[in-house]
This record gives sequence, C-alpha cells and structure tokens, in this order.
Amino acid sequence: MDSSMAQPTIRYLGNFDPSTDASMLRKAMKGFGTDEASIINILANRTNEQRLRIITSFQQAYGKDLVKELKGELGGNFERVVLAMMKPTTELLAENLHEAMKGIGTNENTLVEIICTRTNHEIMELRAVFERKYGKPLQKCLEGETSGHFRRLLVSMSTGARDEANTNLQLAPQLAQQLYKAGEGKVGTDEAEFNRILSTYSYPLLRAVFQEYHKIKGKTLVDAIKSEFSGDIQNGLIAVVMSIDNRPQFFAKCLHDAMKGAGTKDDALIRLVVTRAEIDLGTIKQEYQKMYGKTLESHIKSDTSGDYKKMLIALADG
Repeated sequence: MDSSMAQPTIRYLGNFDPSTDASMLRKAMKGFGTDEASIINILANRTNEQRLRIITSFQQAYGKDLVKELKGELGGNFERVVLAMMKPTTELLAENLHEAMKGIGTNENTLVEIICTRTNHEIMELRAVFERKYGKPLQKCLEGETSGHFRRLLVSMSTGARDEANTNLQLAPQLAQQLYKAGEGKVGTDEAEFNRILSTYSYPLLRAVFQEYHKIKGKTLVDAIKSEFSGDIQNGLIAVVMSIDNRPQFFAKCLHDAMKGAGTKDDALIRLVVTRAEIDLGTIKQEYQKMYGKTLESHIKSDTSGDYKKMLIALADG
C-alpha cells in the first residue's frame, strides 16, 4: 500500500489561530457546566501539532496549564480521549507501550501494533521518548517482558535499522525462496531466517516478496506462518506481514478487535483513532467497510456513548 494513497480524516487547518482557540476553550470551561460540544468542535478539527500550539497559547494568555484545566473539567472516557489528543503522538505511543508491559501479563497485540508498524525514524523517536520518560531503554523492557522467538522479533523490529533505501524488487524471488526453505520447505522451522528477512528489508521489497511467495507456492505467507508457528510468535509474524502487506487493512482489523466481544478495549480504540486520524484513517475506514460490511462509525456508535462517542466520531468523520 503506497503511503501516497493514505487518506487522513484530519488535515492541517489553514488560518489557524491558537490564541483564539485557547480563548474559546477557556470560555467552554468557565462558570457552571462545561460546553463539551465546543471542546469537541475545536480539538477534533486540529492536528496534533496545532493542539500542542494551543496548549502553549493558553499558558501564554492565562498563565495556566490547559491540560490540567481540561482534566479538572472532564471525566471518564471522554477525558481519556481528550488527554490522548493533547499529547505529542510519540509520547502517547510510548505511554501505551509502557502500559502494555506493566504489571502481570503483557499485552502482546499492543506491542506488535506499535513497534512493528513504524519507520526507522519513528522507531528512533519512540525509543528516545520512552527512555526519557521511564529511565530505561525500550529494548531492555521488551527483553524483560517477552521471551523466545517473539522477543527476538520485537527487539529486531525496535532496532530502527531496516534497509529502507533498498527497493530492488529483483531480490524478491530469491527472498521468497529463502522464506519457503526456512518454513514449509523443511522439517522444523528456521525462525531466525523469518526474523531476519521480515525485519531487515524495505517495506516495498517485502510486499513484492509476499506476492512472489504466493505465486511460487499458491498460498499466502500468512497461511504458511499459521501452519509453521504457534503462540505469540505466530501472532507477531502474522501482524508484521499483514501490517507490511496492507497497512490500512491491518489497522482496520486492530480497530475491529478493539470493539469486538464483550467490553471495549478503550485504550486501543483511543490510540488507533487519535494517532491514525491525520495519517490514514480515511483509507482505514474504506478497508473496514470492505472487511466487515459496516462502517467504522456505525461500530463506534454502537460500542461507545456520550461525549466520548461524539469525539471519536468527530475524529473519524473528519
């Protein structure tokens, strides 16, 4: 999936005036009751960078911390989505990674979704923010919270040294052959070879490798992984392949997973809607409809309520 095809739902607002926005937000929070509609209307129509500038303008104009003010006025999931929107994206992702590794049990899906879908530059930023915030390198935390082949996969993916410049598609047939020999083509599976290929080569080259694999073997690499691997490493490899092969489809599945079954995984829903809105949420919505026969918005509406629902819909509608 070419990134030039990615359609956001939130675009940079022209004629942006952070001081007026700050003043309108102050009005929305002043006196009795809060004007949630105004808060939604302003924040859902600004990019992450513009929201950060409103925070600075608010402090400049009123000598107060806008985030603290919002915290004092709002509650529940509406507060959670607003606070997520007011953080730099990389910081929000670092917090979600930390949360996924905290306490008993690790949320593997969150780790894969965040770590295995980034460019080298984004990984480097994420590592720097994580270490600054938590005083410990991301890799050390990953090593402590995961094990075996899955740990190796995450550590490889979090190195941020993928060969992004090499898009020589003529390498695809031999790499597809190497994957076949490491998995279905032998007794036992050479996990290290899967790890090496999926974490080393550029995304365009790997997409060509997946097509070649299908051509040579008549089955997808995902099917091969399902028959060759199990547990966390199977999930991890499938997520990596899916996210490289068709990123909007991968995120559509993540969104669906966040809302399916009893109870909504609000952390995941908030993170996905907030962080993808200005990248490719428009494209993700098209994939969602194709995959599940209903719109993303209709699923959000049936799964959430109140101002929380209104904010998510405002971000998804664009």
